[in-house]
Amino acid sequence: MGGFFGVVAGQDCVTDLFYGTDYHSHLGTKRGGLALMNDGGLTRSIHNIENAQFRSKFEDDLPGMHGDKGIGVISDHEDQPLLIRSHLGLYAIVTVGVVRNADALAGEAFGRKATHFAEMSGGEINPTELIAALINQADSFAEGIARAQDAVEGSCSMLLLTGDGIFAARDRLGRTPVVVGARDGARAATLETCALPNLGYEVERALGPAETVFITADGVERVRPPAERMQICAFLWVYYGYPASEYEGINVEAVRNRCGQALARADDVEVDIVAGIPDSGTAHAIGYADTAGIPYRRPFVKYTPTWPRSFMPQDQTVRDLVARMKLIPIRDMIEGKRLLFCEDSIVRGTQLKDTIQRLHDLGAREVHMRPACPPLVYGCPFLNFSRSRSEMDLAARRAIAEVRGRDDADLAEFADPDSPAHAAMVDSIRRRLNLTGLRYQRLDDLVGAIGLPKCRLCTHCWDGSSYA
Repeated sequence: MGGFFGVVAGQDCVTDLFYGTDYHSHLGTKRGGLALMNDGGLTRSIHNIENAQFRSKFEDDLPGMHGDKGIGVISDHEDQPLLIRSHLGLYAIVTVGVVRNADALAGEAFGRKATHFAEMSGGEINPTELIAALINQADSFAEGIARAQDAVEGSCSMLLLTGDGIFAARDRLGRTPVVVGARDGARAATLETCALPNLGYEVERALGPAETVFITADGVERVRPPAERMQICAFLWVYYGYPASEYEGINVEAVRNRCGQALARADDVEVDIVAGIPDSGTAHAIGYADTAGIPYRRPFVKYTPTWPRSFMPQDQTVRDLVARMKLIPIRDMIEGKRLLFCEDSIVRGTQLKDTIQRLHDLGAREVHMRPACPPLVYGCPFLNFSRSRSEMDLAARRAIAEVRGRDDADLAEFADPDSPAHAAMVDSIRRRLNLTGLRYQRLDDLVGAIGLPKCRLCTHCWDGSSYA
Protein backbone atom coordinates (compact mmCIF):
# COMPACT_ATOMS: atom_id res chain seq x y z
CA MET A 1 0.00 0.00 0.00
CA GLY A 2 2.62 2.55 1.06
CA GLY A 3 2.51 5.61 3.29
CA PHE A 4 3.86 9.15 3.50
CA PHE A 5 4.87 11.87 5.92
CA GLY A 6 5.57 15.56 5.37
CA VAL A 7 6.72 18.34 7.67
CA VAL A 8 7.05 22.14 7.53
CA ALA A 9 8.97 23.84 10.34
CA GLY A 10 10.60 27.11 11.20
CA GLN A 11 13.95 25.32 11.45
CA ASP A 12 15.71 22.24 10.09
CA CYS A 13 13.20 19.38 9.95
CA VAL A 14 15.29 16.43 8.73
CA THR A 15 15.03 14.52 12.02
CA ASP A 16 11.23 14.78 12.13
CA LEU A 17 11.02 13.80 8.47
CA PHE A 18 13.30 10.80 8.94
CA TYR A 19 11.45 9.34 11.93
CA GLY A 20 7.99 10.32 10.71
CA THR A 21 8.55 8.50 7.44
CA ASP A 22 10.03 5.50 9.24
CA TYR A 23 6.78 5.12 11.18
CA HIS A 24 5.20 4.06 7.86
CA SER A 25 7.62 1.22 7.20
CA HIS A 26 4.99 -1.42 8.02
CA LEU A 27 2.96 -0.30 4.99
CA GLY A 28 5.47 -0.48 2.14
CA THR A 29 7.28 -3.17 0.29
CA LYS A 30 10.11 -1.91 -1.87
CA ARG A 31 11.26 1.73 -1.86
CA GLY A 32 11.79 4.51 0.65
CA GLY A 33 12.49 8.13 -0.19
CA LEU A 34 13.02 11.59 1.31
CA ALA A 35 13.06 15.04 -0.26
CA LEU A 36 13.89 18.34 1.47
CA MET A 37 13.59 21.94 0.34
CA ASN A 38 16.33 24.40 1.31
CA ASP A 39 17.97 27.56 -0.02
CA GLY A 40 19.90 25.49 -2.54
CA GLY A 41 16.78 23.89 -3.94
CA LEU A 42 15.64 20.30 -3.51
CA THR A 43 17.72 17.41 -2.21
CA ARG A 44 16.53 13.83 -2.45
CA SER A 45 17.48 10.32 -1.36
CA ILE A 46 15.84 7.04 -2.47
CA HIS A 47 16.80 3.51 -1.38
CA ASN A 48 15.63 -0.04 -1.89
CA ILE A 49 14.25 -1.33 1.42
CA GLU A 50 13.25 -4.86 0.38
CA ASN A 51 15.98 -6.50 2.43
CA ALA A 52 16.87 -3.82 4.97
CA GLN A 53 15.12 -1.49 7.37
CA PHE A 54 14.37 2.07 6.31
CA ARG A 55 16.51 3.56 9.07
CA SER A 56 19.59 1.53 8.20
CA LYS A 57 19.45 2.68 4.58
CA PHE A 58 19.01 6.39 5.26
CA GLU A 59 21.04 7.12 8.40
CA ASP A 60 24.23 7.80 6.42
CA ASP A 61 22.38 10.27 4.17
CA LEU A 62 21.08 12.48 6.95
CA PRO A 63 24.23 14.56 7.63
CA GLY A 64 24.07 15.88 4.07
CA MET A 65 20.36 16.65 4.09
CA HIS A 66 18.99 19.95 5.38
CA GLY A 67 15.83 21.97 4.97
CA ASP A 68 12.90 23.48 6.81
CA LYS A 69 10.31 21.48 4.88
CA GLY A 70 10.27 17.99 3.41
CA ILE A 71 8.28 14.94 2.38
CA GLY A 72 9.00 11.22 2.72
CA VAL A 73 7.41 8.04 1.43
CA ILE A 74 7.40 4.27 1.80
CA SER A 75 6.38 2.93 -1.58
CA ASP A 76 5.01 -0.33 -2.98
CA HIS A 77 7.30 -0.41 -5.98
CA GLU A 78 8.03 2.89 -7.71
CA ASP A 79 10.83 5.36 -6.98
CA GLN A 80 9.59 8.35 -5.00
CA PRO A 81 9.73 11.28 -4.27
CA LEU A 82 9.95 12.65 -7.81
CA LEU A 83 11.55 16.05 -8.41
CA ILE A 84 9.62 18.01 -11.03
CA ARG A 85 10.45 21.26 -12.80
CA SER A 86 7.48 22.67 -14.70
CA HIS A 87 5.82 25.97 -15.53
CA LEU A 88 4.38 25.83 -11.99
CA GLY A 89 7.88 25.83 -10.53
CA LEU A 90 10.18 23.33 -8.88
CA TYR A 91 8.48 20.80 -6.60
CA ALA A 92 8.67 17.26 -5.21
CA ILE A 93 5.75 14.86 -5.10
CA VAL A 94 4.81 11.55 -3.42
CA THR A 95 1.62 9.53 -3.87
CA VAL A 96 -0.15 6.60 -2.22
CA GLY A 97 -2.79 4.56 -4.01
CA VAL A 98 -3.50 2.82 -7.30
CA VAL A 99 -4.14 4.42 -10.69
CA ARG A 100 -6.22 1.80 -12.48
CA ASN A 101 -6.68 3.88 -15.61
CA ALA A 102 -3.00 4.78 -15.98
CA ASP A 103 -2.78 3.60 -19.60
CA ALA A 104 -5.80 5.67 -20.62
CA LEU A 105 -4.49 8.79 -18.86
CA ALA A 106 -1.05 8.33 -20.42
CA GLY A 107 -2.67 7.93 -23.84
CA GLU A 108 -4.48 11.24 -23.40
CA ALA A 109 -1.19 12.86 -22.45
CA PHE A 110 0.55 11.39 -25.49
CA GLY A 111 -2.24 12.81 -27.63
CA ARG A 112 -1.08 16.29 -26.72
CA LYS A 113 2.36 15.43 -28.13
CA ALA A 114 4.14 17.23 -25.33
CA THR A 115 4.58 14.53 -22.70
CA HIS A 116 6.90 11.61 -22.22
CA PHE A 117 7.27 9.16 -19.34
CA ALA A 118 10.26 7.22 -18.09
CA GLU A 119 9.47 3.50 -18.32
CA MET A 120 9.76 1.32 -15.23
CA SER A 121 10.73 -2.34 -15.34
CA GLY A 122 7.90 -4.41 -16.77
CA GLY A 123 6.91 -1.62 -19.13
CA GLU A 124 4.87 0.25 -16.51
CA ILE A 125 4.65 4.01 -16.12
CA ASN A 126 5.54 5.43 -12.71
CA PRO A 127 2.09 6.44 -11.41
CA THR A 128 3.54 9.35 -9.45
CA GLU A 129 5.07 10.72 -12.64
CA LEU A 130 1.68 10.39 -14.33
CA ILE A 131 0.00 12.34 -11.51
CA ALA A 132 2.65 15.05 -11.86
CA ALA A 133 1.92 15.27 -15.59
CA LEU A 134 -1.77 15.79 -14.86
CA ILE A 135 -0.96 18.51 -12.33
CA ASN A 136 1.35 20.27 -14.77
CA GLN A 137 -1.45 20.68 -17.30
CA ALA A 138 -3.16 23.20 -15.02
CA ASP A 139 -2.48 26.85 -14.29
CA SER A 140 -1.95 26.34 -10.55
CA PHE A 141 -1.06 23.59 -8.13
CA ALA A 142 -4.54 23.69 -6.60
CA GLU A 143 -6.24 23.29 -9.97
CA GLY A 144 -3.80 20.60 -11.05
CA ILE A 145 -4.24 18.51 -7.90
CA ALA A 146 -8.02 18.68 -8.29
CA ARG A 147 -7.64 17.62 -11.94
CA ALA A 148 -5.56 14.63 -10.95
CA GLN A 149 -7.86 13.58 -8.10
CA ASP A 150 -10.91 13.67 -10.35
CA ALA A 151 -9.24 11.84 -13.23
CA VAL A 152 -7.92 8.84 -11.31
CA GLU A 153 -9.85 5.60 -11.19
CA GLY A 154 -8.72 3.82 -8.07
CA SER A 155 -7.27 6.12 -5.44
CA CYS A 156 -4.51 8.70 -5.09
CA SER A 157 -3.55 10.67 -1.99
CA MET A 158 -0.50 12.90 -2.31
CA LEU A 159 1.94 15.35 -0.77
CA LEU A 160 3.46 18.04 -2.95
CA LEU A 161 6.48 19.97 -1.63
CA THR A 162 7.04 23.51 -2.89
CA GLY A 163 9.29 26.37 -1.84
CA ASP A 164 6.44 27.91 0.17
CA GLY A 165 4.96 24.86 1.87
CA ILE A 166 3.31 21.49 1.32
CA PHE A 167 0.07 20.66 -0.46
CA ALA A 168 -1.63 17.64 1.10
CA ALA A 169 -4.52 16.02 -0.75
CA ARG A 170 -6.68 13.04 0.18
CA ASP A 171 -7.97 10.76 -2.56
CA ARG A 172 -11.37 11.43 -4.09
CA LEU A 173 -13.33 8.96 -1.97
CA GLY A 174 -11.06 9.07 1.07
CA ARG A 175 -10.00 5.44 0.82
CA THR A 176 -6.74 6.31 2.58
CA PRO A 177 -6.49 8.80 5.46
CA VAL A 178 -4.50 12.03 5.55
CA VAL A 179 -4.09 13.79 8.91
CA VAL A 180 -2.43 17.07 9.89
CA GLY A 181 -0.52 17.29 13.16
CA ALA A 182 0.62 20.46 14.93
CA ARG A 183 3.50 21.42 17.23
CA ASP A 184 4.80 24.83 18.19
CA GLY A 185 6.26 26.30 15.01
CA ALA A 186 5.69 23.19 12.88
CA ARG A 187 3.03 21.22 11.03
CA ALA A 188 3.11 17.64 9.75
CA ALA A 189 0.96 15.69 7.29
CA THR A 190 0.77 11.93 7.71
CA LEU A 191 -1.13 8.83 6.73
CA GLU A 192 -0.47 7.09 10.07
CA THR A 193 -1.20 9.14 13.19
CA CYS A 194 1.18 6.87 15.15
CA ALA A 195 3.96 8.95 13.56
CA LEU A 196 2.93 12.04 15.53
CA PRO A 197 3.11 11.66 19.34
CA ASN A 198 6.75 10.65 19.78
CA LEU A 199 7.76 13.64 17.65
CA GLY A 200 5.73 16.00 19.80
CA TYR A 201 2.82 16.56 17.41
CA GLU A 202 -0.87 16.40 18.22
CA VAL A 203 -3.62 15.71 15.73
CA GLU A 204 -4.95 19.03 14.51
CA ARG A 205 -7.38 17.86 11.83
CA ALA A 206 -8.15 15.07 9.40
CA LEU A 207 -8.75 15.80 5.75
CA GLY A 208 -12.05 14.81 4.23
CA PRO A 209 -12.47 12.96 0.91
CA ALA A 210 -10.95 14.90 -2.02
CA GLU A 211 -9.92 17.69 0.33
CA THR A 212 -6.71 19.61 -0.37
CA VAL A 213 -4.90 21.86 2.09
CA PHE A 214 -1.76 23.99 1.94
CA ILE A 215 0.45 23.61 5.00
CA THR A 216 3.03 26.04 6.37
CA ALA A 217 4.71 26.17 9.77
CA ASP A 218 2.13 28.74 10.85
CA GLY A 219 -1.06 27.00 9.83
CA VAL A 220 -3.25 25.15 7.36
CA GLU A 221 -5.19 26.72 4.51
CA ARG A 222 -8.02 24.84 2.84
CA VAL A 223 -7.57 24.80 -0.92
CA ARG A 224 -10.37 22.44 -1.88
CA PRO A 225 -13.30 21.56 0.42
CA PRO A 226 -14.09 17.96 1.31
CA ALA A 227 -16.63 15.99 -0.69
CA GLU A 228 -19.70 14.46 0.92
CA ARG A 229 -19.17 10.83 -0.08
CA MET A 230 -16.52 8.79 1.73
CA GLN A 231 -15.40 5.18 1.23
CA ILE A 232 -12.47 4.72 3.61
CA CYS A 233 -10.99 1.23 3.46
CA ALA A 234 -12.26 -0.88 6.35
CA PHE A 235 -9.28 -3.23 5.99
CA LEU A 236 -7.08 -0.52 7.51
CA TRP A 237 -8.61 -1.27 10.92
CA VAL A 238 -8.57 -5.02 10.36
CA TYR A 239 -4.96 -5.45 9.28
CA TYR A 240 -2.84 -2.83 7.59
CA GLY A 241 -3.12 0.04 10.00
CA TYR A 242 -0.74 0.34 12.94
CA PRO A 243 -2.38 -0.33 16.35
CA ALA A 244 -1.51 3.11 17.75
CA SER A 245 -3.05 4.94 14.77
CA GLU A 246 -6.54 6.28 14.38
CA TYR A 247 -8.61 6.98 11.28
CA GLU A 248 -11.69 9.20 11.40
CA GLY A 249 -10.90 9.48 15.12
CA ILE A 250 -11.28 5.71 15.65
CA ASN A 251 -8.29 3.82 17.11
CA VAL A 252 -7.09 0.66 15.35
CA GLU A 253 -6.32 -1.38 18.49
CA ALA A 254 -9.72 -0.62 19.98
CA VAL A 255 -11.49 -1.74 16.81
CA ARG A 256 -9.52 -5.00 16.78
CA ASN A 257 -10.47 -5.66 20.39
CA ARG A 258 -14.13 -5.12 19.47
CA CYS A 259 -13.76 -7.44 16.47
CA GLY A 260 -12.55 -10.18 18.78
CA GLN A 261 -15.39 -9.51 21.19
CA ALA A 262 -17.91 -9.87 18.36
CA LEU A 263 -16.32 -13.15 17.26
CA ALA A 264 -16.61 -14.50 20.81
CA ARG A 265 -20.25 -13.48 21.22
CA ALA A 266 -21.13 -15.38 18.03
CA ASP A 267 -19.21 -18.51 19.07
CA ASP A 268 -19.85 -21.53 21.25
CA VAL A 269 -16.72 -23.62 20.65
CA GLU A 270 -14.98 -25.21 23.65
CA VAL A 271 -11.21 -24.66 23.65
CA ASP A 272 -8.37 -24.44 26.17
CA ILE A 273 -6.47 -21.45 24.82
CA VAL A 274 -7.17 -18.36 22.70
CA ALA A 275 -4.23 -16.96 20.75
CA GLY A 276 -3.51 -14.55 17.95
CA ILE A 277 -1.39 -15.08 14.87
CA PRO A 278 1.19 -12.39 15.70
CA ASP A 279 1.21 -9.52 15.42
CA SER A 280 -1.97 -8.42 13.64
CA GLY A 281 -4.14 -11.16 15.17
CA THR A 282 -3.11 -10.35 18.73
CA ALA A 283 -5.57 -7.54 19.49
CA HIS A 284 -8.45 -9.53 17.98
CA ALA A 285 -7.52 -12.49 20.19
CA ILE A 286 -7.35 -10.35 23.35
CA GLY A 287 -10.87 -9.12 22.68
CA TYR A 288 -12.07 -12.68 22.07
CA ALA A 289 -10.42 -14.08 25.21
CA ASP A 290 -11.74 -11.31 27.45
CA THR A 291 -15.32 -11.83 26.25
CA ALA A 292 -15.23 -15.65 26.17
CA GLY A 293 -13.48 -15.97 29.52
CA ILE A 294 -10.86 -18.29 28.02
CA PRO A 295 -7.14 -17.86 28.82
CA TYR A 296 -5.11 -15.88 26.31
CA ARG A 297 -1.72 -17.43 25.60
CA ARG A 298 1.09 -17.17 23.03
CA PRO A 299 1.78 -20.55 21.35
CA PHE A 300 3.83 -18.61 18.82
CA VAL A 301 6.18 -15.73 19.53
CA LYS A 302 7.49 -13.59 16.72
CA TYR A 303 11.18 -12.95 16.17
CA THR A 304 11.20 -9.34 15.02
CA PRO A 305 14.81 -8.04 15.00
CA THR A 306 15.63 -9.12 11.44
CA TRP A 307 12.47 -10.41 9.75
CA PRO A 308 10.14 -8.03 7.89
CA ARG A 309 6.37 -8.39 7.55
CA SER A 310 5.72 -11.53 5.54
CA PHE A 311 3.68 -9.79 2.83
CA MET A 312 6.61 -7.58 1.80
CA PRO A 313 8.86 -9.81 -0.35
CA GLN A 314 7.76 -9.97 -3.98
CA ASP A 315 8.46 -13.69 -4.33
CA GLN A 316 5.96 -16.12 -2.77
CA THR A 317 8.69 -18.59 -1.78
CA VAL A 318 10.51 -15.86 0.14
CA ARG A 319 7.25 -14.69 1.75
CA ASP A 320 6.60 -18.23 2.96
CA LEU A 321 10.15 -18.48 4.35
CA VAL A 322 9.77 -15.20 6.23
CA ALA A 323 6.42 -16.27 7.66
CA ARG A 324 7.86 -19.55 8.89
CA MET A 325 11.17 -18.31 10.27
CA LYS A 326 9.81 -15.39 12.25
CA LEU A 327 7.19 -17.45 14.16
CA ILE A 328 8.79 -19.58 16.87
CA PRO A 329 6.48 -22.17 18.48
CA ILE A 330 6.27 -22.91 22.20
CA ARG A 331 5.51 -26.61 22.54
CA ASP A 332 4.25 -26.34 26.14
CA MET A 333 1.44 -24.06 24.90
CA ILE A 334 0.53 -26.38 22.01
CA GLU A 335 0.90 -30.07 22.85
CA GLY A 336 -2.39 -31.68 23.87
CA LYS A 337 -4.26 -28.35 23.72
CA ARG A 338 -7.47 -27.31 21.96
CA LEU A 339 -6.37 -24.03 20.36
CA LEU A 340 -8.38 -21.18 18.91
CA PHE A 341 -6.46 -18.63 16.88
CA CYS A 342 -7.72 -15.21 15.86
CA GLU A 343 -6.29 -13.88 12.60
CA ASP A 344 -6.86 -10.56 10.85
CA SER A 345 -7.89 -12.28 7.60
CA ILE A 346 -7.25 -15.21 5.30
CA VAL A 347 -5.99 -13.89 1.96
CA ARG A 348 -4.23 -16.65 0.03
CA GLY A 349 -3.87 -19.00 2.98
CA THR A 350 -0.50 -20.35 1.84
CA GLN A 351 1.44 -19.21 4.90
CA LEU A 352 -1.42 -20.02 7.25
CA LYS A 353 -1.63 -23.60 5.99
CA ASP A 354 2.00 -24.17 6.94
CA THR A 355 1.48 -22.57 10.35
CA ILE A 356 -1.51 -24.82 11.07
CA GLN A 357 0.41 -27.92 10.03
CA ARG A 358 3.19 -27.00 12.44
CA LEU A 359 0.62 -26.89 15.26
CA HIS A 360 -0.62 -30.36 14.39
CA ASP A 361 2.95 -31.64 14.18
CA LEU A 362 3.61 -30.28 17.68
CA GLY A 363 0.68 -32.22 19.12
CA ALA A 364 -2.26 -29.81 19.13
CA ARG A 365 -5.54 -31.70 19.78
CA GLU A 366 -7.64 -29.19 17.84
CA VAL A 367 -6.93 -26.04 15.85
CA HIS A 368 -9.76 -23.57 15.27
CA MET A 369 -9.46 -20.32 13.31
CA ARG A 370 -11.51 -17.12 13.67
CA PRO A 371 -10.66 -14.45 11.06
CA ALA A 372 -11.68 -10.95 12.14
CA CYS A 373 -13.26 -10.13 8.77
CA PRO A 374 -15.43 -12.00 6.23
CA PRO A 375 -13.92 -14.08 3.41
CA LEU A 376 -12.11 -12.01 0.78
CA VAL A 377 -14.29 -12.86 -2.22
CA TYR A 378 -13.42 -9.88 -4.44
CA GLY A 379 -10.02 -8.47 -5.35
CA CYS A 380 -9.34 -4.86 -4.33
CA PRO A 381 -9.37 -2.47 -7.31
CA PHE A 382 -8.53 0.56 -5.20
CA LEU A 383 -5.38 -0.15 -3.16
CA ASN A 384 -2.38 -2.50 -3.26
CA PHE A 385 -3.49 -4.61 -0.32
CA SER A 386 -2.23 -7.95 -1.64
CA ARG A 387 0.72 -9.23 -3.63
CA SER A 388 -1.65 -11.61 -5.45
CA ARG A 389 -1.48 -11.32 -9.22
CA SER A 390 -4.97 -12.73 -9.72
CA GLU A 391 -8.24 -12.88 -7.79
CA MET A 392 -8.03 -16.65 -8.18
CA ASP A 393 -5.09 -16.57 -5.75
CA LEU A 394 -7.57 -15.72 -3.00
CA ALA A 395 -8.44 -18.66 -0.76
CA ALA A 396 -12.15 -17.88 -1.04
CA ARG A 397 -12.07 -17.80 -4.84
CA ARG A 398 -10.26 -21.13 -5.03
CA ALA A 399 -12.87 -22.58 -2.69
CA ILE A 400 -15.70 -21.17 -4.82
CA ALA A 401 -14.19 -22.77 -7.90
CA GLU A 402 -14.03 -26.08 -6.02
CA VAL A 403 -17.62 -25.83 -4.84
CA ARG A 404 -19.02 -24.83 -8.22
CA GLY A 405 -16.52 -26.66 -10.41
CA ARG A 406 -15.73 -23.43 -12.25
CA ASP A 407 -14.41 -19.92 -11.49
CA ASP A 408 -17.27 -17.86 -12.99
CA ALA A 409 -19.83 -18.50 -10.25
CA ASP A 410 -22.21 -15.85 -8.91
CA LEU A 411 -20.08 -14.34 -6.17
CA ALA A 412 -22.91 -12.57 -4.36
CA GLU A 413 -24.36 -15.80 -2.96
CA PHE A 414 -20.97 -16.75 -1.53
CA ALA A 415 -20.62 -13.34 0.14
CA ASP A 416 -23.96 -13.88 1.93
CA PRO A 417 -23.01 -15.37 5.34
CA ASP A 418 -26.43 -17.03 5.71
CA SER A 419 -26.39 -18.88 2.38
CA PRO A 420 -25.61 -22.58 1.83
CA ALA A 421 -23.06 -21.49 -0.79
CA HIS A 422 -21.17 -19.48 1.83
CA ALA A 423 -21.15 -22.45 4.23
CA ALA A 424 -19.81 -24.73 1.49
CA MET A 425 -17.07 -22.23 0.63
CA VAL A 426 -15.99 -21.90 4.27
CA ASP A 427 -15.91 -25.66 4.70
CA SER A 428 -13.75 -25.99 1.58
CA ILE A 429 -11.28 -23.49 3.03
CA ARG A 430 -11.35 -25.30 6.39
CA ARG A 431 -10.51 -28.63 4.80
CA ARG A 432 -7.75 -27.17 2.65
CA LEU A 433 -6.11 -25.55 5.69
CA ASN A 434 -6.59 -28.68 7.84
CA LEU A 435 -8.52 -26.83 10.53
CA THR A 436 -10.79 -28.41 13.13
CA GLY A 437 -13.14 -25.46 12.86
CA LEU A 438 -13.38 -22.21 10.89
CA ARG A 439 -15.83 -19.37 11.39
CA TYR A 440 -15.50 -15.92 9.84
CA GLN A 441 -16.57 -12.56 11.18
CA ARG A 442 -19.89 -11.29 9.82
CA LEU A 443 -19.67 -8.04 7.91
CA ASP A 444 -22.32 -6.34 10.04
CA ASP A 445 -20.30 -7.20 13.17
CA LEU A 446 -17.13 -5.81 11.59
CA VAL A 447 -18.90 -2.59 10.61
CA GLY A 448 -20.26 -2.32 14.14
CA ALA A 449 -16.77 -2.79 15.60
CA ILE A 450 -15.44 0.09 13.48
CA GLY A 451 -18.34 2.34 14.41
CA LEU A 452 -18.88 4.17 11.13
CA PRO A 453 -21.99 3.79 8.95
CA LYS A 454 -21.42 1.14 6.28
CA CYS A 455 -22.01 3.74 3.56
CA ARG A 456 -18.86 5.56 4.81
CA LEU A 457 -16.69 2.43 4.48
CA CYS A 458 -15.29 0.55 1.52
CA THR A 459 -16.16 -3.12 2.05
CA HIS A 460 -15.74 -4.12 -1.59
CA CYS A 461 -13.34 -7.01 -0.99
CA TRP A 462 -15.98 -8.77 1.11
CA ASP A 463 -19.26 -7.93 -0.64
CA GLY A 464 -18.34 -6.32 -3.99
CA SER A 465 -20.28 -3.22 -3.01
CA SER A 466 -18.23 -0.39 -4.55
CA TYR A 467 -17.07 0.12 -8.11
CA ALA A 468 -16.72 3.93 -7.99
